[in-house]
Amino acid sequence: MPVRLKDIADDLGVSVVTVSKVLRNHGDISRETRDRVLKRIKELNYQPNLAARALVTGRTHLIGLVVPDLVHQFFAQVAKGASHVLRKRGYSLIISSSEEDPALENEEISQLLSRRIDALIVASSHSTPAFLQQIEDAQIPYLLLDRKFSGCEACFVGIDDRKAGELATTHLIENGCQRIAYIGGKNVSTAINRLEGFRKAMAAHRLPIHEGQITCRSHFDDAADITGYKAMKTLLRRKPHPDGIFCYNDPVATGVMQAIIEAGLRIPEDIALIGCGNVRYASALRVPLSSVDQDCELMGEQAAAIALDLIAGKVVTPKTVLLEPRLIVRKSSVRPAANSNPVSKPNRAVVSK
Repeated sequence: MPVRLKDIADDLGVSVVTVSKVLRNHGDISRETRDRVLKRIKELNYQPNLAARALVTGRTHLIGLVVPDLVHQFFAQVAKGASHVLRKRGYSLIISSSEEDPALENEEISQLLSRRIDALIVASSHSTPAFLQQIEDAQIPYLLLDRKFSGCEACFVGIDDRKAGELATTHLIENGCQRIAYIGGKNVSTAINRLEGFRKAMAAHRLPIHEGQITCRSHFDDAADITGYKAMKTLLRRKPHPDGIFCYNDPVATGVMQAIIEAGLRIPEDIALIGCGNVRYASALRVPLSSVDQDCELMGEQAAAIALDLIAGKVVTPKTVLLEPRLIVRKSSVRPAANSNPVSKPNRAVVSK
């Protein structure tokens, strides 16, 4: 027969409320009592009945996270950061992938809502915020991650994507690149704003953007390496080919790198390359990849903290947290004749309400 809270309470001569408070890490229980209860819980291998608790409290202690791609290490690191915060508060994270498919994303969200999650974090593949209506109808608190919608009143955690694009492009220009191409995605804020940053930097240095230098494709998070490889093959057929490439993210850059090397060209001497995201494998690639760091784990931690505040009713007006992007310089973008200083200042969260 399963062990009940009452069994533990009777065994120790304390109330059921006391045992419950220990399990919830409540602050008004003495260290001695807490240690006694936790020791007995471990000895009896007590497992709380989460379904029963949900019926009583109205909360499942589950938070959903919908991302475009489970393979992309950026989102894995985001999930790790979120889990780190949620675990301490007794919450679990359920992760779903939309595979950059808005219809599939709607299905995944419906499934999570049916499981009575307490809050939802979404990095959406949609081009408009209309899909949010189903979440609002279910009266589930939510926030947007990495990707946002113009004019949408919702909490958001991400980076200044325009600045990220400007940082990356300026770095390539400072390393002597003149014919810089951008490879990115379509219809989401991250791709649109990073492209704006690219255009701004090119204009500031009076460099022209010729036809074909900007390539925007679908599946830039899901199967992004293949997208990058195909896009670079197309760019290499141009005469002259680009001498610098800014990639929307690091997985795109890995595909670009493969295409350049297959063509017998050198990185960075023939074509300099920079990505965005600074995923953990970037420094271990055949040519260590320069990137714009987004501090993925911190992004996940910030998103989890807002989700918990939403559940507790502490967020009155939508909150935006923007992490400051920073340039991480490695071999792929530094030409011998150029001087480039790696930036290593820690990210700071810029919060607006």
